[in-house]
Amino acid sequence: MRAEDDIQAERQIVEALKRGEETAFVILVRTHQHRVYGLCLRMLADRQEAEDLAQEVFLTVFRAIQDFREESRLSTWLYRITRNHCLNRLKFLKRRAHEKQLSFEDARQADLHGQAIHRPVAAQVPRPDRLVEGKQIEAIVNDQIAALNEEHRELVVLRDLEHLSYEEIRSITGLPIGTIKSRLHRARMDLARRMAPFLEEA
Repeated sequence: MRAEDDIQAERQIVEALKRGEETAFVILVRTHQHRVYGLCLRMLADRQEAEDLAQEVFLTVFRAIQDFREESRLSTWLYRITRNHCLNRLKFLKRRAHEKQLSFEDARQADLHGQAIHRPVAAQVPRPDRLVEGKQIEAIVNDQIAALNEEHRELVVLRDLEHLSYEEIRSITGLPIGTIKSRLHRARMDLARRMAPFLEEA
């Protein structure tokens, strides 16, 4: 009965959203804001970017609710929108990082041509074991998840952190379930490999 009650409640929210009721939008945000923000944070690994993107997600939902055909759960549709926003933002951030790198290379070339400003030698880079000291294991796991490639990170987040079913992930990503399972297996193996040095230190 619980699942049926949840589905009925979602339908009522959708109907109210389509009527433009502000209260329904407030309920939607309160109900899903933590999970939307959490997904954004885990995909982007940047708090400010995640906060900004979460707001964009809810604005998109508000504007696009009339197009929601209720072929899936509202929560699944919301995840799909969040996921698409995350992937688009990651592409933007990569382009911006590439442009910054090009600017850095230009500056470096200028230095090589006699325009360098003498700077003191930077401090030694701390050893990895010193960086690990004092960190909680959860923070380490989050860091290593953020280091996965986008395909692997997405599936680990959706399945292992958000605990979505394979069918829900299929609906969100458009991937066949067999592909999801095989990629998730590789993602978990990659994460385990990345975590191994930290676990040896424990």
